[in-house]
Amino acid sequence: MMTAANLSPYTTDDARWLAVQTRDSAADGHFVYAVRTTGIYGQPSSPARRPKRQNIEFFDSAEAAEAAGYRPSRRAHRNGGSVIAGRAALVAQACRLIESSELPPKLEELAAQAGMSSYHFHRVFKAETGLTPKAYASAERARKLREELSAPSGSVTDAIYGAGFNSNSRFYAAADRLLGMRAREYRAGGAGAVIHFAVGQCSLGAILVAQSRRGICAILLGDDPDALLRNLQDQFPKAELIGGDEGFEQLIAQVVGFIEAPSIGLNLPLDVRGTAFQERVWQALREIPPGETVSYAQIAERIDAPRAVRAVAQACGANRLAVAIPCHRVVRRDGDISGYRWGVERKRELLRREAST
Repeated sequence: MMTAANLSPYTTDDARWLAVQTRDSAADGHFVYAVRTTGIYGQPSSPARRPKRQNIEFFDSAEAAEAAGYRPSRRAHRNGGSVIAGRAALVAQACRLIESSELPPKLEELAAQAGMSSYHFHRVFKAETGLTPKAYASAERARKLREELSAPSGSVTDAIYGAGFNSNSRFYAAADRLLGMRAREYRAGGAGAVIHFAVGQCSLGAILVAQSRRGICAILLGDDPDALLRNLQDQFPKAELIGGDEGFEQLIAQVVGFIEAPSIGLNLPLDVRGTAFQERVWQALREIPPGETVSYAQIAERIDAPRAVRAVAQACGANRLAVAIPCHRVVRRDGDISGYRWGVERKRELLRREAST
């Protein structure tokens, strides 16, 4: 089966060298070439004097060339701002089309609107948004579904078709993943859903741990236990919240134990609900070992979205599972301790404990 990844005519070094020799403008955006003797890179259509073949190295992107130590040519640097702005505008236009369409547009349709090949558009869209067009459409469908189900009138069936599902069976196959519960439960503010919770104290202050039928759905830190409980109630205003369960309190002891001694590890089933982009960020956070820190830019690179640094920071701020999804291990590029949903001092203390073990 042919995919967007193998539609490019510039996948071999021979094809790329031919594009450089002919200054093929259609190849711009598919790859860059770097010159070992000068330490610079440029687009295939660059009017610069052509170097010898043995001095050329090809890269899939400018970011990859810069990671290898090359710098952009003066012409590429001069033109880069307008090119990036133009691509961002085309991607924004594609996003609006996805959002306004009843059914997700096909890749070929989106690429044609942008005046690009399917392969090139796929790469540009992912570089700008951090998501493939298909993943963006899925996230938009989930957003529409939540919006439709939150409307005061209309049936669940109306919401299903309003969100772009053309059959009930296709919706119900995806509902649990999109909503974390049955559609009727979500519409009723969590009515019918059972969430066990417990509130305790640790050296960082008050802590609340909550668990749905899928797994841990909240780990909240703060100064006021009552405020943490209100936060949980706001998330699921009509769910059945069960506290004071002796068996469940053993779970909160496990979380508190991890906070006090990070070296023991924490392995719990998690109920992670977010946009497609947030879930990619949160998965990358879970792969950071205790005692290590990374920058927001490094996380963006790890999820193949190097320009989405600000969106990565927003995804960290939206995390409801303190320590289980360790957003406290993400710092600024210069190593400075940046913001933390549960307070910068708690973040600093968590990092100190992990570093010491």
